[in-house]
Amino acid sequence: MIIPEIRRKALKLYGNKEALVCNGQRFSYRDFDRRVNALCHLLRAQGIRKGGKVAVLHPNCHYFMETYYAVAHLGAISVPINYRLSPQEIAFILDDSGSTVLIADREFAHLVTAALEAGSTGIQIVVWTGAGEYSPLKVESVDYEEGIQRSPATTLTEEAIQEQDIAQLYYTSGTTGRPKGVILTHKNICTHALGAIAELHLTDSDRWIHVAPMFHLADAWATWAITWVGGTHIFVRSFEPSGVLEAMERERVTITNMIPTMLNLLVHHPEVGRWDYSGLRVLLSGGAPIAPEVVKKVVKTFQCDYVQTYGMTETAPYLTMSILKDHLAGLPDEEQLQIKSKTGREFIAVQLKVVREDGTEVARDEREVGEIIVKGDIVTPGYWKLPEETEKAIKDGWFYTGDLAVMDEEGYVTIVDRKKDMILTGGENVYSTEVENVLYMHPAILEAAVVGIPDEKWGEVVKAIVVLKEGMEATEEEVISFCKEKLARYKAPKSVEFYAALPKTGSGKIAKRELREKYWRDVQKRVH
Repeated sequence: MIIPEIRRKALKLYGNKEALVCNGQRFSYRDFDRRVNALCHLLRAQGIRKGGKVAVLHPNCHYFMETYYAVAHLGAISVPINYRLSPQEIAFILDDSGSTVLIADREFAHLVTAALEAGSTGIQIVVWTGAGEYSPLKVESVDYEEGIQRSPATTLTEEAIQEQDIAQLYYTSGTTGRPKGVILTHKNICTHALGAIAELHLTDSDRWIHVAPMFHLADAWATWAITWVGGTHIFVRSFEPSGVLEAMERERVTITNMIPTMLNLLVHHPEVGRWDYSGLRVLLSGGAPIAPEVVKKVVKTFQCDYVQTYGMTETAPYLTMSILKDHLAGLPDEEQLQIKSKTGREFIAVQLKVVREDGTEVARDEREVGEIIVKGDIVTPGYWKLPEETEKAIKDGWFYTGDLAVMDEEGYVTIVDRKKDMILTGGENVYSTEVENVLYMHPAILEAAVVGIPDEKWGEVVKAIVVLKEGMEATEEEVISFCKEKLARYKAPKSVEFYAALPKTGSGKIAKRELREKYWRDVQKRVH
């Protein structure tokens, strides 16, 4: 199974049906097919062949989806980039991936210019979307719309694509500060899409609103699954609560996935009751922890089903869903909500176990903690140009997630901690080591530890605990500003606390768990 088959199926069965709604424009699947064909010709003219890399730096838009499908048709590899990253981080990704073409919105013109100046990249051409001026670049520039209007809309002969061929590279923050390119194959993506269709009962009546960023798999998976069943895609360029709520009513949205930060802002919007959400049948939440109180407000506000999800970039992404089993649907509402608020039972397209260090499975008693490991056709074959990292993560065919969880007798898991010191803030991954490395660059800092602490808005935020060198001084504002100069803003600490000494373990390591638990203790008391 390969990605081009998805577009062929949609065209064959739903050619005249509304496919995309974006910024006042509406396209049928036949319109979409013609535009993707034209983009294929445009990219081919820029030298993109099978295995070539096309990077995308763009807000949610029909251009994003057209790019995903055109690149896949050519047998090339798309490299979606988080536009919140710094120019230096973007430059690294462009260079490491080997991207030669960058498709970017003119909104990010200054970011693109800074990235191309920040490091050595192989970008030969930038294809611009949108209106407005942009700084002259040392590489060639082409206008997206002008380019596809000049290009034929005929279908290019498809490359000899195999299901094990790489379709996408998603870069995630590395524990050592080096971003890792997660490989996803055509088989990974197609298998996951079919699994999501089955689990969520997706059909051509569904209308999905792209609110979470499309460079992130919390949303990007729907690019494939919704198209496969002939559903409609509605694009929201950026998250603005009232705009999202209005679009949900106007477009009769039936389903979407949002990160908890977004859902929290929506349910607390002062005019949330103004709009009609009767089209909604289910809301999914994923990408970060969500408080049970927020789940209650989501269900009460939108009056639809709710599904908590858990996944990873490495698994395309879903690993669990808190969908109720049929025999549990008769439980009282409060008990049903408790189950829906769990991390969920295993996704249909994957095998999942919670294991002890010796590999045996933990007891299903919701008390014994183990690591989640998974296996299946949605699991990445590895990390781009990082064989040692791949060997660490995949053992005997099982991918070790690094997430610690308990399991109940029904097979529903609940994540209780993260084996790696990863912080999930607003749906974005932040690795503490990466931030600590920057803190240690500060001339006044002797020791540093970074932990995630609870936050009502973002789920978690980054907190730095530092020890200053004797005789040296630094303020909280100064340390935060120092980090923002070297990292994406969401990775920088939101607060800094100064200690005389950091607690240590018996082996002399900084006791980060002890530091973290101090801030989570009150939250845990409220939950229990």
